[in-house]
Amino acid sequence: MRILGIETSCDETGIAIYDSERGLLANQLHSQISLHNTYGGVVPELASRDHVRRIAPLLAAAMRQADLEPGAIDGIAYTAGPGLIGALLVGASVGRSLAYSWGVPAVAVHHMEAHLLAVMLEEDRPDYPFLALLVSGGHTQLLEVRAVGDYAMLGESLDDAAGEAFDKTAKLLGLGYPGGPYLSALAENGRSGRYSFPRPMIDRPGLDFSFSGLKTAVALVVKDLKDANEQVRADIARAFVEAVVDVLAIKCERAIKQTGINRLVAAGGVSANRQLRQKLKRMAHETGGRIFYPRPELCTDNGAMIAYTGYVKISAGQREPLGFAAYPRWRLTPV
Repeated sequence: MRILGIETSCDETGIAIYDSERGLLANQLHSQISLHNTYGGVVPELASRDHVRRIAPLLAAAMRQADLEPGAIDGIAYTAGPGLIGALLVGASVGRSLAYSWGVPAVAVHHMEAHLLAVMLEEDRPDYPFLALLVSGGHTQLLEVRAVGDYAMLGESLDDAAGEAFDKTAKLLGLGYPGGPYLSALAENGRSGRYSFPRPMIDRPGLDFSFSGLKTAVALVVKDLKDANEQVRADIARAFVEAVVDVLAIKCERAIKQTGINRLVAAGGVSANRQLRQKLKRMAHETGGRIFYPRPELCTDNGAMIAYTGYVKISAGQREPLGFAAYPRWRLTPV
């Protein structure tokens, strides 16, 4: 079975083709970083227009890369949410229309579920059940994954997600967009112990997260700085990253002990962070657990994870009606 996946939830246009026997046949991606960089963040209307411009050429490129004609596609999957409503509607309308014109089934995919399942595209993948730490730009969630579609929310961010805190802190330090990678790179040159920031909610029971207070703590330090040279900024970045990574690792360790499940998947854009991976590796070694990741290019938004998730859903008999919808807010688990 060959599934075409379309991702347009925010500022990347992704088209991929997954073959159930041969694996990933094509994976095309266009990033809008240069488009939004001038504004210091994503401009929704510009994002939607750029998806309209890019989606057809990327679709053609993916078909050429896979050396396929439309008749060889068995189904189409598209991101239906969560995300920017205009951006989502571009992918949803194109995906559903293609499925109708090609006479194949279509399925709507939850963006975070696709991040969660991206690890299944790797040779080293976990058995069910496992725990999943989803850390993307707008989400920080810790889930128990019993099977595909059977998820229990163990904890989530009550305010800013980790990715949002990275981007906002990067802006405070005068770094470029997107801020997370710049901040992590700057932190590599920082001196540990020069600054210390709080580890929010680690002293409370439960597995929820909160990062807005941490961002505010950084803002207060930056406001009072008399000398904001490169080394000082690096020291602040180092202290911030250490605080975020500590919180994520502590909550993951707590989830392992609480559930007795020692397999942990870390997925989403922030999961590519080197400091986080090192911390989780040490935590897993100490607890006797195992950590699984998608390859770095599958941690950020991409069409491959949508195509694979679509394959799983279509194989299980799921189908979308002719009408389509997009959901800017869409919970992965029941309230």
